[in-house]
Amino acid sequence: METATEAAGSTSATAPATAPAPRIALVGVHGFGTHHLRNLERLQAAGSVELVGVADPQPPAPGAVPPSAAVYPGLEELLTATRDLDLIIVATPIQTHAPLALAALATDAELYLEKPPVASLADFNRLCSAAAESGRGVQIGFQSLGSQALEAIGELLAAGTIGTLEGISATGRWVRDKAYYQRSRWAGKRSMNGVDVVDGVATNPLAHAVATALRIAGARTTGDVASVETELYRANDIESDDTSVIRIRTAAGLPITCALTICASESVEPYVTLQGSAGTAVFHYTEDRLTVETAAGRTEETYGRDDLTENLVAHRAHGVPLTSSLEDSGAFMLVLEAIRTAPLPAPIDPAYLRWEGEGDAAHAVVVGIEEALEQAGREHATFSGLGLPWAAAAPVVFDIPAS
Repeated sequence: METATEAAGSTSATAPATAPAPRIALVGVHGFGTHHLRNLERLQAAGSVELVGVADPQPPAPGAVPPSAAVYPGLEELLTATRDLDLIIVATPIQTHAPLALAALATDAELYLEKPPVASLADFNRLCSAAAESGRGVQIGFQSLGSQALEAIGELLAAGTIGTLEGISATGRWVRDKAYYQRSRWAGKRSMNGVDVVDGVATNPLAHAVATALRIAGARTTGDVASVETELYRANDIESDDTSVIRIRTAAGLPITCALTICASESVEPYVTLQGSAGTAVFHYTEDRLTVETAAGRTEETYGRDDLTENLVAHRAHGVPLTSSLEDSGAFMLVLEAIRTAPLPAPIDPAYLRWEGEGDAAHAVVVGIEEALEQAGREHATFSGLGLPWAAAAPVVFDIPAS
């Protein structure tokens, strides 16, 4: 009789040897890279992955990287010294995404690229071509798209629980202080030295609100979007927008309005509202919480979330579809391009601002912004369309390039 030890070491057809854990490299260990480090530590402890190397020009904090992972100053050095990578995760500043992603796709590894994918539609198209040529999977870091609530939303729409879907709004009101814009040279920039950055409210801190609304609407690729309008403002002394409305119409004619700010009086969990003819559904995507209200009453449920790194591992090993593929971020990239090419955000008259806190902890508050966001989403209106006294800009219609 075979012992347990013998069974564990057997390589017979009835007990195949365990496949080695996928070898992963992480580029960028600070900022959101720390989230990836924690997640990879969890996955490595479970034997699901092996973190073999990290790259960052700023060395990681002592003890942040497991001893088994080599540390390099950049991706080039890491790739020169490391062979047989299965996955490369890129969690670096926005303006570096394109060159690093292209370098990663020149290897045999799958790519996990943090959001936003890149800083221009031209770079997106270039990256799509490289991905198609390489045959590698590219996962984009819109973690909210891993929420199992999205499947439940699809089911309730199919069942007609809230009637006919008439529109979708995304509402985000967060607080970001002066220190937020001092954390890096690229924070709040539209470009640096001629290189696009596009670090605005809808493209970085609240990008998940836009991406989640688009996914629920069925708008994934560039062909799924018929029009984009932007109305961009700033309360802070920055180049990019911090308070904006983006209005989107899908190819199927569904309106999506994203009303977003990081100049609220207090941070509230962002949410996407499905406006139906017989009710509403509100998805708090950071909490995976879905509330449905109809004539029959109100229900609320919290769902699980699938990890995007694990999904990419399964894609490489078994061909499992990607949860947040590069191609499926095309609709989001049209929104980013509309923001990138729009005129500079209009400064909000200081008469309609107040500052709370002291020093680097001080943050701007647009007076009455909470109700303005709600009304914009409810009525699919811009701030100027609502007649707000500080809304001096007019919506800009983006000319969607022919595909």
